[in-house]
Amino acid sequence: MDTTPLNVLLTLAAGVLTGVLSGAFGIGGAAFSTPAIRVLGVPAALAVGTTLPSILPSAVAGTIRYVRESLVWWPVVAWAAPVGVLAAVLGSLLSSRVPGEGHWLMIATAALLGYTSWRMARPSNVAGDVSDASRSRSRRRAHPLLLVAVGAAAGLLSGLLGVGGGTIMVPGFSELARIPLKTAIACSLVCVGIFAVPATLTHWSLGDIDWLTAGLLSLGVVPGARLGAALAIRTGIRRLRLAVAGFLGVVAVVYAIGEILALSR
Repeated sequence: MDTTPLNVLLTLAAGVLTGVLSGAFGIGGAAFSTPAIRVLGVPAALAVGTTLPSILPSAVAGTIRYVRESLVWWPVVAWAAPVGVLAAVLGSLLSSRVPGEGHWLMIATAALLGYTSWRMARPSNVAGDVSDASRSRSRRRAHPLLLVAVGAAAGLLSGLLGVGGGTIMVPGFSELARIPLKTAIACSLVCVGIFAVPATLTHWSLGDIDWLTAGLLSLGVVPGARLGAALAIRTGIRRLRLAVAGFLGVVAVVYAIGEILALSR
């Protein structure tokens, strides 16, 4: 990493924004920090692993706020997290063996995010808040096998692409399992933090982490995550759903353009 004062400040700023996105959207934040540190000069081979150590403190800071608001449904975490951990390790081990250095996987992920963004932004999905009765029905409808499948897909992407997995879990929990959005964000953030531990250890053993950059990101994510979680809790469901849909759409476009340009070089 370039250790000039400007680069250090920009890395810290990337950490703060990463934390805000993590706390607000339950995504772990690497969807932003991975491309950000690549722009700041971290090689593509290290960018995926380097963002992972900053995910855990970000997830913990945001989770604490969500737990205080009773938004975490622990049975959801219990079904999704264990298989996600195994999938994260598998994804980390496969990251260096995937043809195209992960570019085609990033493009496929971008397409999935774009479709999810469209689904979440549809008028039928932004009609208003969720009633207590709907929350109870959603809790019953969250089939364990569906939660396991969402956790597995998220964990695999977390280890393989360093995107935290929340970009899959939030829409997966919300759109497929019909879990209320704020609870989906909270549960996703808990799982993201759990996934980050084995994924970090695996990439560390492979020598894929720039620890100076990771440390600077970690310093910024904690205050950012607390702010992001507070914003999500105070935001109405309609606006929050549109914000999540918009964010996923932007990420999809940025990922797709970046990886297509990389493939064309």
